[in-house]
Formats: sequence, C-alpha cells, structure tokens
Amino acid sequence: MKLKFLGTGTSQGVPVIGCTCEVCLSENPKDSRLRSSVMVTTEEHRKILIDCGPDFRQQMLANREDSVDITLLTHEHNDHVIGLDDIRPLIFKSGKDMPLYCYSRVAGEVKTRFPYAFADVRYPGAPAFELHEIENQPFTVLDTEITPVEVVHYQITSFGYRFKKLAYVTDAGFIPEAEKEKLKGLDVLIINCIRKFDPHPAHFILPDAIALFEEVRPKKMFLTHLSHHFGLHEAEEPLLPSGMHLAYDGLEIEF
Repeated sequence: MKLKFLGTGTSQGVPVIGCTCEVCLSENPKDSRLRSSVMVTTEEHRKILIDCGPDFRQQMLANREDSVDITLLTHEHNDHVIGLDDIRPLIFKSGKDMPLYCYSRVAGEVKTRFPYAFADVRYPGAPAFELHEIENQPFTVLDTEITPVEVVHYQITSFGYRFKKLAYVTDAGFIPEAEKEKLKGLDVLIINCIRKFDPHPAHFILPDAIALFEEVRPKKMFLTHLSHHFGLHEAEEPLLPSGMHLAYDGLEIEF
C-alpha cells in the first residue's frame, strides 16, 4: 500500500495570506503546505481519500490523481470537509455516489453544509454522497481493514485511521491511553504538529510529538498539519530526533 501527502498545512495553509515571515516567503516547495489531506492506495490500486478540504481540486490536479473510491473524514472542521463539492467530476465520471465514512455527527454536518446533495429532487450538477456512519471499531472496506483511532481535538473527538502498520492522526491535542495502544507496533506514525514550542489547545506541538514517539516507538514518525510557525523545512528537519521527519506535500510512503 502507499500513502501520499496531498497537503500538510493547517487550516490557513502556508503561505498564509498577507504574511511576510521567512516560511511564507520561502521559495522551497517543501515550505508550501496545502490543507492537510492524504491519499491511500490499496494493494488492489483502489483510492482512499482522508479528508477533503478547500484545496482538494488543486491537490488532485497537482498529483495527477483522477479517482477516489471512498472518502474517510476525520472530523467536521471546514479545512477537512469543505472541498467535498469538488468531488463532483469523479462522481460524474464513475456514475456512482461517493461513499463517505465518518462519525454520525459529521454526517449531519455534511448534510447541513451540502443540503443540495441530499435533496429529494437534485439539481443535475449536484454531487451525490453515500453516507456511512462509523464508530470507534475496526471496519473493512475495499478489502482493507481500517481501525479508527479516536483522539481529542479541543472540545470534540476526531478519528485518526490505522491501515496495517501505518497510522494517520491529524487534529489531535490529546490521545487517550486506550487509543495509544492502537499506535503501537507501527512502521509509520503520522501525527499533527502545529508548531514547535507554544502550547496549543487543540493540536500537538513538537514536545508532545516527541513524547508520543518515545512512548509508542514507531519505526518512523512524520509530522503533518504544520503551520508557518514551525519553521523552514530545511532548517528544522535536521534538528528532529532520529526517525522523526517533517512531511511535505507530494511525499509518498510505501507500507
């Protein structure tokens, strides 16, 4: 299986509009971070999208991706769901509704934000979604077992997802002990890390990520959901502990 980072940035993206910090002005492509999302490709070459933010169209075109078989949503914040309307060309191409897997409350938010996708009589150009409400227990789809990992994101819960020996966890400020057990024995753990030192109420910062790395001991850890406050990729990557890396848009991992 493969995982490709379509975006590794925060809700504002990087560069941030109007910002003149060294990260936002950097010409290194690894410092340009679209909103966080990944594409998982199964052994049967089926495509699993995790989150669909406002940069989805740009991400698909930049990575020459032309299909999505199912979409997993971590939670309902706009930087993770508001691009769902842009899935329309793939829905039209396949002739099938797009399956969305998410919490029941997230399903409710999708219906609220995209009511035209669920109208009794839909506009001919409207998207069509097939909602699958999931709970915190493993499920199988596309012949692939997926294990949700429930984390706390400020005042809500959010799902990370484990596939075999890889786990993708974004928008986490706290991980309960029972959920950390699901993160053991991994080859790759991907975790959000919004900045280096200043505490954040809803996201991990670097000391949190290092502590988790030392506790669950994945072979490799990649940091995502990075803000411009984290610093330049080329300057910060060498300072990380051995086995830890900064993810960047377009990076692909085999697992």
